Amino acid sequence: MAKYNNPLADRVREALQHLPDVEEKEMFSGVYFMVNGKMCVCVSHDDLLCRIGANEMEAALENNDVRQMVMARDKPARDYVYVSPEGFHRQQDFDHWIKLCLAFNPTAKASKKR
Repeated sequence: MAKYNNPLADRVREALQHLPDVEEKEMFSGVYFMVNGKMCVCVSHDDLLCRIGANEMEAALENNDVRQMVMARDKPARDYVYVSPEGFHRQQDFDHWIKLCLAFNPTAKASKKR
């Protein structure tokens, strides 16, 4: 059984196909899409994990279909939100989340290389 929703991953692939530097990585509970070497969006089970930045967090969390990502020891991840399927079912909503992720990507910090 797949750890993530393959049709949703295909939607993300299609949305990012116009970009020159996109890489996919399967990790933990999903498939991550790296843009310019930085995690941009992830398909985790049936949810989107969106890296939108702290500045967009408050507005995003007003949506009932959005929850903040929580790390170990219940520490909130400051740039990341999970969006449930109801929050991106309509194409215009899906596009909205992808646009937020791509808008934050240029200012996002790259992960340290191991």
